[in-house]
Amino acid sequence: MFFPIRDDQPRFSTPYVNYFIIALNIAVYVFFEVPAQFQGPRAFAILVSQFGLVPHDLTRALSGTPQYPLSANLLTILTSMFLHAGWFHILGNLWILWIFGDNVEDYLGHFSYLVFYLICGVAAALTDIAINPLSALPMIGASGAIAGVMGAYFLLYPRAQVLTWVTFIFFWWLPAWIWLGGWFLLQFLATSVTARPVSHQTGGVAFAAHVGGFVAGLIMIKLFRKRTPTYRYGS
Repeated sequence: MFFPIRDDQPRFSTPYVNYFIIALNIAVYVFFEVPAQFQGPRAFAILVSQFGLVPHDLTRALSGTPQYPLSANLLTILTSMFLHAGWFHILGNLWILWIFGDNVEDYLGHFSYLVFYLICGVAAALTDIAINPLSALPMIGASGAIAGVMGAYFLLYPRAQVLTWVTFIFFWWLPAWIWLGGWFLLQFLATSVTARPVSHQTGGVAFAAHVGGFVAGLIMIKLFRKRTPTYRYGS
């Protein structure tokens, strides 16, 4: 109902890492997921089960169960960030990252932004595991890490304006703190519903991961140092 088109926050550097993350997600989707989808639902399900994050499996691995190797299950926290359920899923995620990620990278610097992004993704995954530790459904998608970027943007540029497509009828400029704050509120409310036991096996959106990523972004942006500007001001 409220789809962002662009923001008006200027940046002063080229967001190379943000471009790289977007390109990597697209490459994984095109070269691995699309072929699996063409092979049929079973092939795609196998791909997701191998590289997606399964809370039940990681919980068992952390408890020392021999049937669940710890290193392999920990690795899925990373690999799951670059898998998506379909073209609508990946386009929606990467469009949000395109809008908000460049300014956060501009603030942090390239390497710090990459570390920040990955930490937020890990925090999002751990939040989902904490709420749904016995879920056997694989969690995939970059949205947890992107939620961390959104949380950082919320604190850094609350007065920025976001051009929003409202209910597919008209466009409206909204302050970033309203757009991002409203998004977070919806995720938080939805988490209370999906945390019910019946939802653990029915699939859907990992709202808890969104909440965890966003909160991680709020916290981590205060712990990371701002980059030293490399551009010059006019005389």
